[in-house]
Amino acid sequence: MIDNFSRLVDNMEKMKTSMWQYAPNNSPLPLPKTPFVCNDTDLFPLDFSLEGSDEISFDSLKQSLALSEVDNTTLEQFLIANSAPLLSERMPILLLGELANPFQLARLRLGPVPVINVRLQNLCRTYSDGLDARMIRPGIHHVTLARTKGWWETTHLAFVTLPQVKQMIEWLNNRRHGNWRPVKPNEGNLRVENNSTLSPPPFESLEWDGKTETCIADEPAPNGPAIDITQVMVPIYTKNGCYDSRGKLIRCVHVGQREFHANYFRRGSSKRWQDILEIV
Repeated sequence: MIDNFSRLVDNMEKMKTSMWQYAPNNSPLPLPKTPFVCNDTDLFPLDFSLEGSDEISFDSLKQSLALSEVDNTTLEQFLIANSAPLLSERMPILLLGELANPFQLARLRLGPVPVINVRLQNLCRTYSDGLDARMIRPGIHHVTLARTKGWWETTHLAFVTLPQVKQMIEWLNNRRHGNWRPVKPNEGNLRVENNSTLSPPPFESLEWDGKTETCIADEPAPNGPAIDITQVMVPIYTKNGCYDSRGKLIRCVHVGQREFHANYFRRGSSKRWQDILEIV
């Protein structure tokens, strides 16, 4: 069973979302490495890439994405066949952690959700200063967004309807008024990423001047076009922003969920979200 699962993941073949490896105490990993479409029961590989280095509009991006192949047809025809809203009716939203996991997406019963790989620039994924104890005790640390000059890493960009966005935020807030809300970043950069194995900067590349961390590593050349990040929704944690470890951020790519909870959480303070991200 394990060998078969590994083969499915490596080749990104169609599979049941219930088969996707998931353990809350390892959240938000594992996540798919390549573009996919997730519905309420199945995970489909999405054959999508987009070359170029100039900026493109979201209309152009959607047009290219509509022609990408999924389940032996185009994405547009796949959405039509599943009575799902077309890309022209959808908006982009960054999925930074839990929401990019097919197991979790399927549990929300959102219907088909196309997801592609993107590269964050001058922004990083970091843990929110809070716990979600619905699935495991003491709880899961969801992922939010913060600035870091010179930084890059890959994450997921989904195309969803406004009702789907509302469902995602309601889930993060445990179905009641809470501390998560969708915003549009007014800083950082975003690119389509064609290299599913792109590595983030090493921990040693971060310099600390006593107030601010800066990444001094040389970023690999872009392989996909830039897209306007101010047009992208992103769920952020607004109560205390993210965790503050003696002024520094705890980045998800360097510190896993269990290590963060055991060795960092409750051993520092918190950063206000207004201090870690500028929004439109």
